[in-house]
Amino acid sequence: MGLFDQIINAIDNSNQQGNAGQLGNILNTVQQVSNSTGTDPSTMQSALGIVGNYVRSALQQKQATEGNEAAQNVVNQFGGTSPNPQAVNSLFAPFLQQQLAETVAQRTGLNAGMVQQLLPILVPVVLNLLKSGANSQNPQAGGNPVLNSFLDSDRDGDVDIMDAIQLASRYLGR
Repeated sequence: MGLFDQIINAIDNSNQQGNAGQLGNILNTVQQVSNSTGTDPSTMQSALGIVGNYVRSALQQKQATEGNEAAQNVVNQFGGTSPNPQAVNSLFAPFLQQQLAETVAQRTGLNAGMVQQLLPILVPVVLNLLKSGANSQNPQAGGNPVLNSFLDSDRDGDVDIMDAIQLASRYLGR
């Protein structure tokens, strides 16, 4: 089952945190960032996809070295739609932040300095999307299928935040 399918299941499952409002807030944040930077929404979605790939690598490393609970804790603590530099710092050393900004700039044509300033917005948005699968009663409880799918627990290689955002936009009719 793909990442977006897991997100839709989380929205439909009252035992998980995901809801249409959360998905709408994520899309609104991406749209606001696009508008405020004068960037085409598809370019911003591409940037978000690249950030998502870096977040996945960082969470996979955290999961491998500290366990599933540590990855879930980062998602729970920093997932949101408000800027949060701590979210970026919790996942990426300064040199990786710079590398991420340069990669996004190379692939999207955005200015690397602007991308660096957007990371405290984009990283929490990715984490918020992953948070949708957390248990609604006990977010620390394991078994977040959205996070597991994102970390590609089934090893099929089919994980992409950009696709999930585009599908979410269609799902909500935006």
